[in-house]
Amino acid sequence: MRKKIVAGNWKMNNDSKQTSALLEELLAKRPEKTETKIVVAPTFINLQAAVKQVAGSNIIVAAQNMHQAESGAYTGEISVDMLKGINVNTVILGHSERRAYFGETNSLLAEKVNTALKHNVTIIFCFGEELADRQSGNHFNVVESQLKEGLFHIDENQWANIVLAYEPVWAIGTGETASPEQAQEMHAFIRTLIKDTISEKVAEETSILYGGSVKPNNANEIFSKPDVDGGLIGGAALKADDFLAIVNAI
Repeated sequence: MRKKIVAGNWKMNNDSKQTSALLEELLAKRPEKTETKIVVAPTFINLQAAVKQVAGSNIIVAAQNMHQAESGAYTGEISVDMLKGINVNTVILGHSERRAYFGETNSLLAEKVNTALKHNVTIIFCFGEELADRQSGNHFNVVESQLKEGLFHIDENQWANIVLAYEPVWAIGTGETASPEQAQEMHAFIRTLIKDTISEKVAEETSILYGGSVKPNNANEIFSKPDVDGGLIGGAALKADDFLAIVNAI
């Protein structure tokens, strides 16, 4: 049975006090008995404190990125061992903002995937089309290329550490949202692609999250679709009540 997951990507928001306050509110209000995995991804400098604050709870702390090299002269970068050293064992890779603003390519992401898996780190692997791709009808081809070039090289047994997050880029931070039918159509396409390329077992067991302006008022309908296994949440993850409403929508 696929895991239900709601992950909050905090991006470049919240200083240490704000991080602590948001986590405190999440801890106080979260559903304590739920099969849904709750993930939060604060900024790098707040990760260690976040891990300590949520210790013993059902909240998982993830990193927003990591470097592909295990060490070296890469000023300002963070390695997988640095993350594991503070008990962060989940990382978001390939987010649309990393691709767009920092030039992360499919081949670079394949290297990051290899490094993370070598160290048994769980990956939330992001991908998705731009508005022009959607308007031209090229969205399926774009998504297929991102997956095949960045991820599909891994062994079948490594898929246990993979969570997919489909992000229609045109629906991130714009207030626009793919319709539940559009989300389901793409998620079903992705699952069929995995089945045809990897195996039916992997296709059935891999969680596919939707990441595109999910909010409390649309989460129920989006999550009701059979191939949508949760969400990668941006802005709504910065407000405890909104984020937990989305968690409860699962």
